[in-house]
Amino acid sequence: MMKLGVSADFSAAHSLPRYPGKCRNLHGHTYKVEVIVEGEKKPDTECVADFSEVKAVVKEVLELVDHRYLNEIIEYPTSENIALFLKRELERKLEDSKLGVSLYSLKLWEGEDKWVMIESGERGGDASSDV
Repeated sequence: MMKLGVSADFSAAHSLPRYPGKCRNLHGHTYKVEVIVEGEKKPDTECVADFSEVKAVVKEVLELVDHRYLNEIIEYPTSENIALFLKRELERKLEDSKLGVSLYSLKLWEGEDKWVMIESGERGGDASSDV
């Protein structure tokens, strides 16, 4: 198995009412998502997947959260729960695609210096959503 990665950005707002600091108030972030998929090289192309096709799947998932109020989509949108939501949606989209790859890991950057990472076999708790 080989791994291939792409990244993309989105912006969104959220609030964390149970958080003891200022993040309990409505605020926004520019997020960066790094997605790593894995699969075998295809004999005809010698590639695991076309970067642009993987990026298109990522973009389609990010449209669910881009420029949205995340509390309307994810029950309690901490970085951890946002990552779990994106992981679940990406796994579903990749499974439905004909790309022949599966999600290996997802890293969600909140701003420039904070991130959370989840790998495909990890559940990490419930990231319930209304979508």
